Amino acid sequence: MRLLLFLMLSSLTISYAQVKKTTTGTKSGYEKWVLQPFIKQDADNPCLEPLATTTFDCPVRKETVTWEEKDVFNPAAIVRNGKVYLLYRAEDKVGKHAGTSRIGLAVSEDGVHFTREPKPVFYPDNDAMKVYEWEGGCEDPRVIEDEKGTYYMTYTAYDGTLARLCVASSPDLVRWTKHGLAFAQAGESYKDLWSKSGSIVCRRVGNRIIATKLNGLYYMYWGDTKLFVATSKDLIHWTPLKKSNGELAFALEPRPGKFDSDLVEPGPPALLTADGILLLYNSRNKETGGDPDLPSFTYAAGQVLFDPKNPEKVLQRSDRHFMHPDKDYEINGQVGNVCFVEGMVYHKNKWFLYYGTADSKIAVAVHEPSKLK
Repeated sequence: MRLLLFLMLSSLTISYAQVKKTTTGTKSGYEKWVLQPFIKQDADNPCLEPLATTTFDCPVRKETVTWEEKDVFNPAAIVRNGKVYLLYRAEDKVGKHAGTSRIGLAVSEDGVHFTREPKPVFYPDNDAMKVYEWEGGCEDPRVIEDEKGTYYMTYTAYDGTLARLCVASSPDLVRWTKHGLAFAQAGESYKDLWSKSGSIVCRRVGNRIIATKLNGLYYMYWGDTKLFVATSKDLIHWTPLKKSNGELAFALEPRPGKFDSDLVEPGPPALLTADGILLLYNSRNKETGGDPDLPSFTYAAGQVLFDPKNPEKVLQRSDRHFMHPDKDYEINGQVGNVCFVEGMVYHKNKWFLYYGTADSKIAVAVHEPSKLK
């Protein structure tokens, strides 16, 4: 689908992020709010690759498919019972859209070496969501939990033409209930709105990442051009914020001459910290007028800090990317030059960041807070 988006809109060396204080003007430096450095686990990356031996009896196609044979990428991550679980996007090689996407489940004791479930745990079915999910599939999940331990997943339903942000919930990461389009109750005008990449504001409690309310509401950053904002009372039904003129309100937009000159898109769930709301985000470099040190259309990742009292307000923003493609499997694949961060967990006193590489494989980078920044 990234190829389609590319047409509609006309991808890691780890570095310490230089940041510019937007609230005070021009000061640049190494700021304590930036989560860094993340070190790629080169000895074990990619930590998940396509697999041609696992099969699935597709209820819609009514035939057996090798459901993760083509590509695996863009995973959500969560810690459950002391283990890391990845919910990852997997594509087969069947159909008119160069493969249908389903969501698989893999588990790890150490956060690096994973054992997969043989079947997808989330997929297009003969249900009410089929009209939105078939036959492009279910893509790019992000997962959080609430105070009671129910898991909520935002994901993209892709019918082959339009991407729509959706919500599902689960008690155990295996059995899922589809709740439909995220913006369904916001009005008929949102039914056919291109929407994806829902990053819900959370806080860390031990190794749990728990959705947290701000100003009495849950907040979510979403979108893959600018970063838009939506609110919810229940984590299921979301309402996009609007400006006084009726246009969608956005919290972040591309910057000329920077790594994020072409688009910005949320990464893992936004994290409430002592400094503010920390969001790791993905971006694309423009063909002309972007960062001259990065190839055209490179997907690199940055960080931004929002105001908890006003989640639309940027407090600080990284001046440089903190990761970009520099490995062969990040440079070459279904879509070249892509490091796409999407899942992050706190496990064994470290932050594990999971990212899709060239829309083809999955890799992990680790940040140890005890290490000097």
